[in-house]
Amino acid sequence: MERIVVLTGAGISAESGLQTFRGSGGLWEGHDVYEVATPEAWARNQKLVLDFYNWRRDDARKAQPNAAHKALVRLEQEYHVSIITQNVDDLHERAGSTEVLHLHGELLKARSTRDPDLVYELGDKNIQLGDCCELGSQLRPHIVWFGENVPAIYDAMEIAVEADILLVIGTSLNVYPAASLVPAARNARTIFVVDPDMPAMVQGDDSVGCIEKTAVEGVPPLVEQLLEE
Repeated sequence: MERIVVLTGAGISAESGLQTFRGSGGLWEGHDVYEVATPEAWARNQKLVLDFYNWRRDDARKAQPNAAHKALVRLEQEYHVSIITQNVDDLHERAGSTEVLHLHGELLKARSTRDPDLVYELGDKNIQLGDCCELGSQLRPHIVWFGENVPAIYDAMEIAVEADILLVIGTSLNVYPAASLVPAARNARTIFVVDPDMPAMVQGDDSVGCIEKTAVEGVPPLVEQLLEE
C-alpha cells in the first residue's frame, strides 16, 4: 500500500473558524502573540499565558472538522495516510484520521514544568494557576512555544522520507523546522500543494502540483483524484 504523507498548517483550521495569528496581525486582546507564547512570557506572567491558551482551547472545542479534514479521512480507504500537522487543535482526529503527529504540541493536553515527559489529557478542563503535576510543579500547556525545540521533528522526518505522495495543505512553508519536511520527502513520486497563496518554496517548480485554492475548495477534489488512480 502506498503511503501518503500530509503536512497541514493553519490554513486548514482557519476554515473551521480558528484564528491564525500570523495572518491577523499577531495580536490577542492587544497582546503580541510573542508575549503569550514564549518561555520568556511564561516566566514573566504565567496567568496571562494560561488565559491565552484557555481561550484558544475553548475556541478549538467549539470548532468542527471541515470538508478538507473529512476528505483526508477518505484517503485511508486506499492508502496508508500519515498526517503531520503544525496545528495544535484536534480537528484531524475528530474527523476520523487515525495517524496524526502534532509537531507543535496539543491544546487539549497539559504537561509538567518539571518533567516534560509527564503529559496529561485535559478533557473538558482548562489549566489554572495552582494546577500541579504529581511532582508538585505548575502545569503548562503541552505546546511548543516560539524559541523552543521541536522534538517531534525527528519522527516527522522519518515519516516524510517514506512518502510516496506528499500533500502540503494550508501552510506558508515559512516556519522551520516544519518547512524542511518538503525536501525531506525527496523520494515522493508526486507532491501537491494546496494553498491560495502558493509558498515561495514551490513557486516555479514544475515537479509540484500547485493548487491555488483554499483547503475546503482544493482538498476534496484532489482526494477524489487520488482515489481514482
